[in-house]
Amino acid sequence: MFANYLIGLREGLEASLVVCILIAYLVKTGRKDRLPPVWAGVGVAVALSLAFGAVLQFGSTQLSFEAQEALGGTLSVIAVGLVTWMVFWMRRTARHLKTELHGKLDAALAMGTGALVLTAFLAVGREGLETALFIWTAVQATSDGYNPIIGAALGLLTSVVLGWLFYRGALKINLAKFFTWTGAMLVVVAAGVLAYGVHDLQEAGWLGGLDKIAFDISSTIPKDSWYGTLLKGVFNFQPDPTVFQLAVWEAYLGPVLTAFLVGTAGGGPAKPVAPKPDAAKSAA
Repeated sequence: MFANYLIGLREGLEASLVVCILIAYLVKTGRKDRLPPVWAGVGVAVALSLAFGAVLQFGSTQLSFEAQEALGGTLSVIAVGLVTWMVFWMRRTARHLKTELHGKLDAALAMGTGALVLTAFLAVGREGLETALFIWTAVQATSDGYNPIIGAALGLLTSVVLGWLFYRGALKINLAKFFTWTGAMLVVVAAGVLAYGVHDLQEAGWLGGLDKIAFDISSTIPKDSWYGTLLKGVFNFQPDPTVFQLAVWEAYLGPVLTAFLVGTAGGGPAKPVAPKPDAAKSAA
C-alpha cells in the first residue's frame, strides 16, 4: 500500500498543481466563464486514464500465461522508462511550470473553447496515463490483492486535497524538496518494477536465465512473512532473484539515482563575485 500510495500521491499532486495553476490564472484574470472547458478537459483526461487502467486489468486476464507475462514485462519496462523521464523532467521544469502553463493557456484562450479543452486534457492526461500504467505494473508486481489499489486511491485522494489547499492558500510546503525526496523514492520503486518486468519476460521465454538464481534467502526472509511482504510491497524485493534480474536492478538503480540526486543538489559551481574596486582606484 505504501509504495502505491507514494505513486498516487506524487503523480496525482503533479496533476493537481497543473489544474490549480490553470484555474487560478483564469480566476485572477477575470475569466471565470472559461472554467467549464478546463473542467471538461480535466474530466475527459481522468475518464481516459481510468478506461486505460481498466483495459490493462481486464484485457490481460483473457490472455494465456505466456502472453500475460510478456505483456506485463513489456509494460513494466515502458512504465519505468516513463517514470524515469517524468522525475527528471519535473526536476528540470518545476521552476518554470507556472509560466509555461500560463503561456499555453493564453494561446488556447485566443484560439477558442476547443483549444482550451485540449490544453487542459493534455496537461492532465499525460500524468493520468503514466499513473495508470505505473500503478498497474506495480500492482501486478506485488500480487497483494486490493491493498495496492487502495494505497494508490488514497494517494490520489490525498493529492486532490493538497491541491485544493494549495489553491486556497491554506498550505505552503517546499515543493522542490518534496519532489526531490519523492522522486528519489520513486526511482527505488521503479528499480524493483524493472526487475519484476525482467522476471516476467524470462517466464514468457523472451529472455533466458530463469534457472540461474543469484541467491536464495527465502528461509531468512520468507515471502509470506510480514517483513517479506513489506519489502516486496515497498521495494519489490525478491528473496530469490535471477542473475539477470539482479544485474538489471543494479544497472538501473545506481546510475539513475546518482544522476538524479547529483543533478538535484547541483546547479553548477557558484559564480565568482567580482571584487570591489579598492579605495585607491576609486579615488583615481
